[in-house]
Amino acid sequence: MRWIRDPALVPVAEKVLAGERISLEEGLRLYQTRDLPALLRLAHAVRTRKTGDKVYFVHSLRFSQTNICYVGCKFCAFARRFGEEGAWDYEVEEALDWIAERYQPGMTELHIASGHHPKRPLSYYVELLAGIKERFPSLQIKAFTAAEIAHIAKVAKTDVETVLRALKEAGLVMLPGGGAEIFAERVRRIIAPAKIKAEVWLEVHRTAHRLGIPTNATMLYGHVETLEERLDHMDRLRKLQDETGGFMSFIPLAFQPDGNPLARELGKTEPPDAVDDLKNLAVARIFLDNFPHIKGYWATITPEIAQVSLDWGVSDIDGTLVEEKIVHMAGARAPEGLSKEALVDLIRRAGYRPVERDALYHELRDYAKEAA
Repeated sequence: MRWIRDPALVPVAEKVLAGERISLEEGLRLYQTRDLPALLRLAHAVRTRKTGDKVYFVHSLRFSQTNICYVGCKFCAFARRFGEEGAWDYEVEEALDWIAERYQPGMTELHIASGHHPKRPLSYYVELLAGIKERFPSLQIKAFTAAEIAHIAKVAKTDVETVLRALKEAGLVMLPGGGAEIFAERVRRIIAPAKIKAEVWLEVHRTAHRLGIPTNATMLYGHVETLEERLDHMDRLRKLQDETGGFMSFIPLAFQPDGNPLARELGKTEPPDAVDDLKNLAVARIFLDNFPHIKGYWATITPEIAQVSLDWGVSDIDGTLVEEKIVHMAGARAPEGLSKEALVDLIRRAGYRPVERDALYHELRDYAKEAA
């Protein structure tokens, strides 16, 4: 392996190229190496083994029925309280009208993530999803983070399984991966002390998988966490995936430092740099050997870095993201949406095959075949 400059990487590379699982200690070695070309090469090898030269994206609409929330996460610039300037809280018909105004032919995914409304009953969410399913039958509903599901269950004075069963019956097909932040309790006490514990987040996803509801998983990085805590987070996800096989993709979310108390406390004015973004994606692709996809979420790392990340283990760049609000209210500098044509061009110019998918990764359109 003459292409490896860092001798400490050689035994790790041998395991990765042989398709063997690496340990937490070996993952830390990957994070700490300065041999970036070798790290890129290893992540690219894993990615190619799993998905070849395909890069996936989805034509999606982002929706938040409310930003009313009293959880008080320090990294959040999205939440508002009742009566506060900038707050919104849609009734079901208002929500359906909002979606109708922005719906585009060919959209296949509706991604819903919102605040933790303190008063809405379970029946509201059931009615909302049932209304969407009836009015927009072509949209697959990917809705409500694990933290939201646990909150809905708490307000309804019932259990998570009851909530998930009711939502699935109403039209839910998938859970997004938000609300995970960093699982380490030390970090959660600093950035989101009132949010659900890591164990609850994992149990919501375990229950969803058991009910046949696939999910994604996220990790918020670039604030107060250590590299060891990032790996601990991924290790817990890897163990749950071994158990259930229900995760579709892993999405690292770069901390956005505008308009939130945590950024002010830390004195942060810039998001993680490109090297951190790319190393994080590469380590994730290598460490999470049982995850089908690692997503380069262009809304937080910018379309330009997302394009480069395709060489660093990424096989999905999310999608059109029409009307994304949550990360942009925290200062994300990327556009609030990209056209399908722009995503196809981004992928092609990086030397990969653009494939449009639906929420569940069914392939809808292979642009390389059309060009052949």
